[in-house]
Amino acid sequence: MGIQFDKSNKIFKLDTQNTTYMMGMSEEGYLGHIYYGKKLERSGGKYLLRMEEAPYTPSSNFRDKSSFLDFFPSEYPTGGVGDYRESCLNIRNENGCMGCELLYHTFDIFKGKPALKGLPASFGTEKEVVTLQIICVDDVLNLRVELFYSVFNDSDVITRSVRVSNEGQKTLKIEKVYSACLDLENQEYEMISLHGSWARERHIQRSKVNYGKQLVSSTKGEPGHQEHPFIALVKPETNQENGEVYGMHFVYSGNFIGQAERTQFDFIRMIMGIHSDEFTWNLKPGESFQTPEVVMTYSSEGLGKMTRCLHDFYRNHMIRSPYKHKKRPVLINNWEATYYDFNSDKLLAIAKEAKKAGIEMLVMDDGWFGERNSDNGSLGDWTVNTNKITSGLKDLVERVNQIGLDFGIWFEPEMVSPNSNLYREHPEWAIQIKGRETTQSRGQYVLDLSNPEVVDYAYECVAKILRSAPISYVKWDMNRQLCNLGSSYLTRESQQELFHKYVLGVYEMQERLITEFPYLLLENCSGGGARFDPGMLYYSPQIWCSDDTDAVERLKIQEGTAMIYPLSAIGAHVSDCPNHSVGRITPFMTRGHVALAGSFGYELDITKISKEDKDMIPKQVEMYHKYHDLVSEGDYYRISSWSENHCYDCWSVVSKNKQEVLVTYVQVLGAPNSHSRRILLKGLDLNADYSLEGTEEIYTGELLVNAGFLVRSIWGDYQSRLYHFIRLD
Repeated sequence: MGIQFDKSNKIFKLDTQNTTYMMGMSEEGYLGHIYYGKKLERSGGKYLLRMEEAPYTPSSNFRDKSSFLDFFPSEYPTGGVGDYRESCLNIRNENGCMGCELLYHTFDIFKGKPALKGLPASFGTEKEVVTLQIICVDDVLNLRVELFYSVFNDSDVITRSVRVSNEGQKTLKIEKVYSACLDLENQEYEMISLHGSWARERHIQRSKVNYGKQLVSSTKGEPGHQEHPFIALVKPETNQENGEVYGMHFVYSGNFIGQAERTQFDFIRMIMGIHSDEFTWNLKPGESFQTPEVVMTYSSEGLGKMTRCLHDFYRNHMIRSPYKHKKRPVLINNWEATYYDFNSDKLLAIAKEAKKAGIEMLVMDDGWFGERNSDNGSLGDWTVNTNKITSGLKDLVERVNQIGLDFGIWFEPEMVSPNSNLYREHPEWAIQIKGRETTQSRGQYVLDLSNPEVVDYAYECVAKILRSAPISYVKWDMNRQLCNLGSSYLTRESQQELFHKYVLGVYEMQERLITEFPYLLLENCSGGGARFDPGMLYYSPQIWCSDDTDAVERLKIQEGTAMIYPLSAIGAHVSDCPNHSVGRITPFMTRGHVALAGSFGYELDITKISKEDKDMIPKQVEMYHKYHDLVSEGDYYRISSWSENHCYDCWSVVSKNKQEVLVTYVQVLGAPNSHSRRILLKGLDLNADYSLEGTEEIYTGELLVNAGFLVRSIWGDYQSRLYHFIRLD
């Protein structure tokens, strides 16, 4: 494992535990992609660059340089000089002309991994990671471009980012700067992406890559509910256990593009980075621009191997919170219990009943500040509403603590209501186009976080509340996207920097928050799951998965989410029925089993639910504590998908030492005149024996994996079962 440079053949070779990534260069210094796949013991393969066949390299056939550039598998392609495929870097010079040509200059290999200033990024010690820095230059523009590749010794992941520096005397305009490119020879690849909308995020989509461009993207100022900053290329035969997977995941919480382009010569160019729409960055002399990071992985053992690789990588190298490996408190949130109609007495009543049931934290959601009795005002006025919190926040928190619960609170600090004192005092602080009516969404505007004064104000709104009382949890929400892009702070020339500077402002606030309050449990949220991305994991160990808490709809949402994120990062709650999003009625037990595949909590009025449901809560809390370490740290296996079979859903988590496995089975639709269903388990020790907890049944590992386990016939829709197998020593 590590990074090598074959000087004689001019080949870079990057090795993870099971994969190899290779690049080579032409005599002129064009850097090209050679290979990414199963691990190779030796470097080589420069012939795969096809430089010895027409149209040949420019030094031997300068008259057809464009034909060469338009075919060469470029490691980091640039626009304007002859490669007509998707470029990664577009630079416009002081005369208004767009063109950039990068040639290799030098490289460095060093232990460890540098932080990305102002950006979330993976991390590792000098013993855990080694980094390759390739420096390319455009002497005409006096431009320096550094390509960073980091290899981790415990993961089949390579991270990539780019830093662009202006070493000349004239300001340059960056009009596009992506973080990663991968040119592959097409093998009838299909593209997997995650799509949806509010309350149905991250549904899995798989489709053939045809000629042209196939992409996912967002221009909303955040990833959004509709698309996700992840794509994977797979072969038609690829499934959970078998087949090749090339995955890219963007560590960024703003506009993005992930694209696969099938070209005229039947190659596929896979790219990922900040979306170029409404993006221009003025790169002044002596300044640099750092791109966000792309997490890149290859699996030759199907989607399941990719999933487990990403889970481990994010747990070990992205999440920093002290709660990363710590059991999180079981919380109850009052949102669906009360919405805006609550006061201190109501919250204390919920807390008392919650304590009896074993719940460990009360979270006060929207409506506690200003004159916030609906979503039509008060965002920005972060002062306690004493008509609701009658004796003050500190007293309420202390009384909840005396009951025996921790206390959490909801904020939406990036927003401002037109009907607020803040907006009346500082209307210029809202993002808007001067002279044009500002578009409202959910009755609110977005604060201009490119302005340091606004960032300071928004941060202090949160911090002063946290300083005032012993609050241990924050739910950070963001309930609308960005439009009417205009800033009273930025100059005319820098207006198209607003999208990116906004995201940098969010990161700055969250970095300050977890620095000042290092033991705070932070959960990010954006109207549910619109900002569920790796960048947020850098600040919060869990993210609210979706505002739709219906157990059946959550099967699809959590399947797509768990394909790339560890279960411990998925905010999942048991809510009341009929469900507030879809009106569906599901068994309380099923709701608990589905929420167990996440950071467990409740979203209901415990003072009003039936005695039968209330009596189940202590058992569910006990269930959470019993299985927490297994669910949060174990290996996740997708056994079957309701989206595919239209009858049932099934997944399992296996401990790292294969000592135990927890199987969750959800029968979505009952079937008449049916028998038991056989399911094949995964990831077990084939040579061991396993007992099924609660029975006297004993199975061999090889039997469970190869012959399967029988789920006895279950009567009724939306029913679920947990099966806990323990290895016999």
